[in-house]
Amino acid sequence: MRNDRLRAAALGITLGLALTVAGTAAAADGTLEKVKKAGVLVIGYRETARPFSFKDEQGQPAGYSVDLCRRIAAGVQKSLGLAKLDLRFVPVTAANRVESVAKGAVDIECGSTTMSLSRQEQVDFTSMTFVDGGSLLVVDGLGIRAVPDLKGKRVAVIPGTTTAPALEAVLQRAQVQTTVVPVKTHEEGLAALEKGTADAYASDRTILIGIGRRAAKPERYALADEIFSYEPHGFMVRRNDSAFRLVANRALAGLYRSGDIAEIYRKWFGDMGAPGAALRAMYLLHGLPE
Repeated sequence: MRNDRLRAAALGITLGLALTVAGTAAAADGTLEKVKKAGVLVIGYRETARPFSFKDEQGQPAGYSVDLCRRIAAGVQKSLGLAKLDLRFVPVTAANRVESVAKGAVDIECGSTTMSLSRQEQVDFTSMTFVDGGSLLVVDGLGIRAVPDLKGKRVAVIPGTTTAPALEAVLQRAQVQTTVVPVKTHEEGLAALEKGTADAYASDRTILIGIGRRAAKPERYALADEIFSYEPHGFMVRRNDSAFRLVANRALAGLYRSGDIAEIYRKWFGDMGAPGAALRAMYLLHGLPE
């Protein structure tokens, strides 16, 4: 009996050591450890999601989300005590952005991605970074001011975005029959309006404002009055990596709490007016204390 108890105790110690080693190995695979070893933070960004994330005239990543991620990178560098931290920006698309984070091709995705429960089956999100809503950019003169006005019309949307199912749901509720035109990018959505293959383009309202302003003839387009979905933005990170997510959230909370976010907002959205009530509340609620 005594030998059995000794063997059981030894087995328990062995299992404990194994679990400890496994836990240490898992921690070593975290983003912070990866960044520390390589001296590089890999940031996924969108090339055409102006003003959140886009490639500027010099071919460099720019936008509201990119600026926030640069602040997060500074937080990572400080947390790791690195004298230098290189940033590698990798373009991602609406179709591959979730997979790029989940499979480790990028460490964080800084675009205009809506936080959703289904996406959290594959990735985690930082604290919220923006609040938006789905709407329509329409060809002016067609009388489209809300979803019911889409009856018999053609509406473009990017499949795989949260806008697509939200639009489908609101069309069903309103019992509106329309033709959905799938496009791959925001640029294709605008092109569909310009070529006359679509009468409206559905996306986040702030994105649509940026798209309309870049059109060759912006006076041809208008924003619909209706906002048909709730789109809370956040930055995607790999699942179960709480240490990296905490560093990111600490940087965001510092921006919100200090009021420094106001300068970044004015830089990219200043001509759209002051932040709305929902966005101001988001900054307040996510400006967590230390």
